[in-house]
Amino acid sequence: MPKKTTIVFTCLLLLACVAVAASPGAETLIHQIKTGGHVLMIRHALAPGTGDPDHFKIGDCATQRNLNEQGRSQARNIGRWLRSRGIDNVRVFSSQWCRCLETAELIDLGPVSALPALNSFFDRPQDEEPNLAALGVFFSEQPADGALIILVTHFVTIAGITNESVSSGEGVLMRLTGTDRIEVIGRLDFENGDLNGNM
Repeated sequence: MPKKTTIVFTCLLLLACVAVAASPGAETLIHQIKTGGHVLMIRHALAPGTGDPDHFKIGDCATQRNLNEQGRSQARNIGRWLRSRGIDNVRVFSSQWCRCLETAELIDLGPVSALPALNSFFDRPQDEEPNLAALGVFFSEQPADGALIILVTHFVTIAGITNESVSSGEGVLMRLTGTDRIEVIGRLDFENGDLNGNM
């Protein structure tokens, strides 16, 4: 076998070994979700634009930035992604913003409860501290049972809690600690099927 061909073959073999070695990590992450005591924060699906109109009103979707058809499809795919991995024992909470509520409903994993602490503070900096503090209280009160807690929220909320910057429809998995602090486990890119764990 020519030297160049041998090098290419060796590189391909090494890449295959790396892919196989990475698989148990992904499976471990899915297994962890099912053991209880975990929170999955998901940024709402695609809603083109930034912020909200000046005449924004909670409860009036006509005054807000909303999901487009691609965003609705993205939200449905998140639900399918989770169900296909046997993750269906969940409690779902959402920001009161329409794009979050619609994302949570289209994920279709159970009833959706509005949680004001998940509301955006992008245009409301005065809400940042009280919202994050209220989320800390929420975390400290959650039982470490088998149900995965799904929180559909905004970029700023996820960044404020996890220091992670996520795209529309992307999630961050965390472990409850029994306190107002959470432990970041990894990120979930539902669009590309990637699991990036910090294990």
